[in-house]
Amino acid sequence: MSTPPSPSGSSSTPEPVTSAPAGAKGAGGRPVDRGRWALRDRPGVVWLVLAALLALVHPFVPESRWLMVHLVLLGAVTHSIVVWSNHFADALLKTGGEPRSLVNRRLVLLIVGVLAVLVGVPTALWPVTVAGATLASLAVAWHGWSLWRRLRHALPGRFRVTIRYYLAAAACMVLGAGLGATLARGLTSETHGRVLLAHTMVMVLGWVGLTVTGTLLTLWPTMLRTRMDERAESLARQALPALVISLLVVVAGALGDVRPLAVAGLVGYALAVGWWGRALLRPARTAPPRHFGTWSVTAALAWFAVALVLVPVRVAAAGSWAELGLTYGRITSVVTVGFALQLVMGALAHLVPVVLGGGASVVRVAQERLDRWGVLRVATVNIGLVLSLLPVPSAVRVLLTVLVLAALVSFVPLLLGAIRAAVRTRVALAGQPRGLTPLGPEATVWSPGQLVAAVGAMALAVSLGVAWDPAAAGVPVAAGGSAAAAGEVTPTGETTEVVVEAHDMRFSPSSITVPAGNTLVIELVNVDDRSPHDLVFASGARSSRVAPGARERIEVGVVGASTQAWCSVVGHRQMGMVLDVVVEGAGGGAGVSAVAGSSDEAGSGDGHQAGPSPADTTPSPTVSPDDSVSEDFEAVPAGLPPLTDETVRRVTLTIKEVELEVAPGVRQKRWTFDGAVPGPTLHGRVGDRFEVTLVNEGTMGHSIDFHAGSLAPDEPMRTIPPGESLVYEFTAERAGIWMYHCSTMPMSAHIAAGMHGAVVIEPPGLPEVERSYLLVQSEVHLDGDGRSPVVEVDAPAVAADAQPDLMTFNGIAHQYDHRPLTARVGERVRIWVLDAGPNRPSSLHVVGGQLDTVYAEGGYLLRRGRDAFGTRDGGSQALALQPAQGGFVELVLPEAGTYPVVTHVMADAERGAHALLRVTS
Repeated sequence: MSTPPSPSGSSSTPEPVTSAPAGAKGAGGRPVDRGRWALRDRPGVVWLVLAALLALVHPFVPESRWLMVHLVLLGAVTHSIVVWSNHFADALLKTGGEPRSLVNRRLVLLIVGVLAVLVGVPTALWPVTVAGATLASLAVAWHGWSLWRRLRHALPGRFRVTIRYYLAAAACMVLGAGLGATLARGLTSETHGRVLLAHTMVMVLGWVGLTVTGTLLTLWPTMLRTRMDERAESLARQALPALVISLLVVVAGALGDVRPLAVAGLVGYALAVGWWGRALLRPARTAPPRHFGTWSVTAALAWFAVALVLVPVRVAAAGSWAELGLTYGRITSVVTVGFALQLVMGALAHLVPVVLGGGASVVRVAQERLDRWGVLRVATVNIGLVLSLLPVPSAVRVLLTVLVLAALVSFVPLLLGAIRAAVRTRVALAGQPRGLTPLGPEATVWSPGQLVAAVGAMALAVSLGVAWDPAAAGVPVAAGGSAAAAGEVTPTGETTEVVVEAHDMRFSPSSITVPAGNTLVIELVNVDDRSPHDLVFASGARSSRVAPGARERIEVGVVGASTQAWCSVVGHRQMGMVLDVVVEGAGGGAGVSAVAGSSDEAGSGDGHQAGPSPADTTPSPTVSPDDSVSEDFEAVPAGLPPLTDETVRRVTLTIKEVELEVAPGVRQKRWTFDGAVPGPTLHGRVGDRFEVTLVNEGTMGHSIDFHAGSLAPDEPMRTIPPGESLVYEFTAERAGIWMYHCSTMPMSAHIAAGMHGAVVIEPPGLPEVERSYLLVQSEVHLDGDGRSPVVEVDAPAVAADAQPDLMTFNGIAHQYDHRPLTARVGERVRIWVLDAGPNRPSSLHVVGGQLDTVYAEGGYLLRRGRDAFGTRDGGSQALALQPAQGGFVELVLPEAGTYPVVTHVMADAERGAHALLRVTS
């Protein structure tokens, strides 16, 4: 086995410090492991392949993002650390390697532990998670004990500090595993954010970061095949205490709820890494990267530096620990893809050929396989990652992710091919004297053509993404001369450029003046921090959906007549987002009102009236759904979800815009919580605490308002833009059925589009019944017939309190006529009712039945035939509710038959707020 670089800074041998001749023995007399070794070589590749497969099917797998991150970091990276730190310890300490059987036991223990964690966390099986974290920690602790024992028995030598880095890293992993198991137990959002920061920093900066900094001390110049910086060992010794102390400060700040202390620790860690990193610069200047492995490691180190800046900035800027826990998305991508994956691939591209052995010729063959398309792969991963971190439309991000994933996955077949090629070459050279095979000049991986190909692929992905989803990222359409056609005008050749800001449901300025014949160019700046906006002209020119904080240039074209533009996000025009374009010197051109009136979204002449014009108040025709439904039609389950024993109830509500049936055969684009209308029902008791994570995956700003809690609305009910999240916490202090809904303006449109749901807090002592149903009544306003094409909510009709097209129980009109509710004679049936509105009242009535229990807005009007004064034998015929009110009724049906359940606002029952209760003997 070769020795580490000499004190003069030159390597004592041209071979890497990790190499050794086949059949060589370590100082302890044990053979150095060469060639293939299943438990050493395969698990890391398997973890990477599983992560890649999960990335392909992640929409269908719960907790897929968490799983992908941990398959890479806990699976592939942790396995690689244990394997290769053990290998480097053998090379540096020369104490002899451990028996392979002993190492295998440790690796099996680690694999079993990781598998248990990967099963336990997504399935919420905390004992399995704890068992897995314990086994993985034991494996790493065993590994650390082995390193410490070998360090004690090693002869004095250089680079022993590397082993001390490994020991500190192993201690971090054990601590990090314990913190991770604590996270899986379930914590309040604030505590979760604090423990999450401690866990991730201990694992990434401690377990991974310390291992990397310790290893690159010798590996980096070896990979570059150049001299080591003579200061390297000294800098590493100086940096180690600072790194460890900084990590302890981060953990103390996070767990002690002192964010400035955590930020200080993160800054201290970054400064210590910068101090240590000076040792990497001289080798890189002397021998710049030439192979895929060195380019990949270079990119990984660059992303590590980015993460060291992003994390303290994010921690300092977060409004709370809970908010910090929800804003890890970009940091996770940077750490997992930019840093960890590229580091593992780069290190393996160098180490695997060396460890396989067989001499320089064999290493050269394997290296050439791993270098194939190296520039294309590295450039694709890094350019794609940079672009995907920008506020690009989702379609663009999807295509970029596919390209990045393809570039990453290609490493696996190349690695396997390199191993096969090395083995074949070693067999072919067997028996030949070493050193007699001539080696030509070593090729470099650099290829300008591959770089151009990567840039071209990225540009094509962006273009296709824009074409795929023009609603979210449409290319601005130049109007050419269409605007001028409204009033014939001769182009002046001059350009008028105006900056227009969008905020608070207004454009500023709200009116601009342009000389006739000038070309109009508008730069739209979205200074609203909560919602995307766009700008659409009657001429056809338009912007894309501009994200908060972003801007876009719109080429309107030559203008010849006054016109109007507006935000096309549903409801925003009705709220006043209208821009008047007044043309000076236009003769006989159409006025603002005339042009605006020709659009499909009517508004008042001046564009500032929040409601629609008088023409909008005409009642829309009631939609007639299909009289029959297909056999595979499934009604929304009306049974009340069971009441569980938790006292802290955690739920994630994801905002999605999806096409759903609103009546059999009638579809609408609905804005939803979790892809359904109504949203998930939350069921609890008085005193229960609810922790709701709201994730906005829609195309506009949304929010949430829980009537079941009492708290200041400023922060938890704020509107969040697409891609962001918030945490809403409340304690249910009073019983009742409470509404939750989106409170973003125009609120009427958001509620009518489907963004509502129920929270059922049972009164203390509520007796059990045989059947318990929940009916949420709501309105549907269609901007069309709901058949072709699929339409959105008719916001002007909702705002005008116009006649709805449909009335629904649980989001679909007449669905329980086709799929009746059921009960048996003599069973007590409880029907919870919520009127979600947004505008219409409800009067629940069971045709043929009499109600003996009526509970409305937190109190009993009638309870098993007794009224509030104790009068016996009372009864009720209906439960009357206004929008956002709720309650429940109970009754016992005496005979078999079919009992209609309706709102006795009969016109609304005929529009769809109608169900059947089928009672059998």
